[in-house]
Amino acid sequence: MDKIIRKSLLYKSGVEYGDYTINHVIGCSHGCNFPCYAFMLSKRFGRVKSYEEWIKPKIVSNALELLDKEIPKLKDKIHFVHLSFMTDPFMMGYPEVVKLSLEIIKKLNKNGIKVTTLTKGLYPDELLDKTNYDTGNEYGITLVSLDENFKRIYEPYSSNYRDRIESLKKLHNAGLKTWVSIEPYPTPNIVNQDLRDILNEISFVDKIVFGRLNYNKKVSEYLWYKEFYNYCTDVVIKFCEQHNIEYHIKEGTITEDAPYILEGYKKDTQKLFYTNKKVAIK
Repeated sequence: MDKIIRKSLLYKSGVEYGDYTINHVIGCSHGCNFPCYAFMLSKRFGRVKSYEEWIKPKIVSNALELLDKEIPKLKDKIHFVHLSFMTDPFMMGYPEVVKLSLEIIKKLNKNGIKVTTLTKGLYPDELLDKTNYDTGNEYGITLVSLDENFKRIYEPYSSNYRDRIESLKKLHNAGLKTWVSIEPYPTPNIVNQDLRDILNEISFVDKIVFGRLNYNKKVSEYLWYKEFYNYCTDVVIKFCEQHNIEYHIKEGTITEDAPYILEGYKKDTQKLFYTNKKVAIK
């Protein structure tokens, strides 16, 4: 696996439900085609030149050394660190990435820093070791469908959905905190499915984040896409409230002037997203 050297690692993210983050790999073997925002951004700023280069990730070989320098400087400012917004910490086919991710989580936890993770891969059993990994960490998967044919097109090299769910459930059964990102959620002209089927499969989790699919022209080709995402938001909120699950609806998912309007929920009228009181990842 190719390696790179970086000058810094920890940084404050601009993501609405994020705090600090680490991207200790450039690229991602999962090769998602929604399209992938991380790939688009990396290509725009010259970090990679092509999709073929993107799916052959490069690991930051001095990541642990950088953390030793940066943690003392930033520790008092950090509420939690997320792995990762621009890559996948447990990507399929790269045990080197998994090993480094585990070492990073362990180092952050030993310094009293909580970690949240999100993956389309599988979680290793090492995370069940509560002596080395903080029980306050939050482990998540992305799950936007149960249709493996859809996955083969849009998430071609990621883990299959059933294994992904079972991997997360294993952590939940061990008493660890789990969450699911149902984002970017596709419109019916991309895949015809019932959102409630997905929700029922993940009813064991502590938190759900829901968001629309962006940067794909097929979404706007679906005549009722605004109403569709408002309806889906309503479904997610009601499901979470019925099952006592925290939730966060990503900014931009709700369209206020669409005919299907949500009512009766706490709303940030400037940012146009919904959240319940416990949702912030802290």
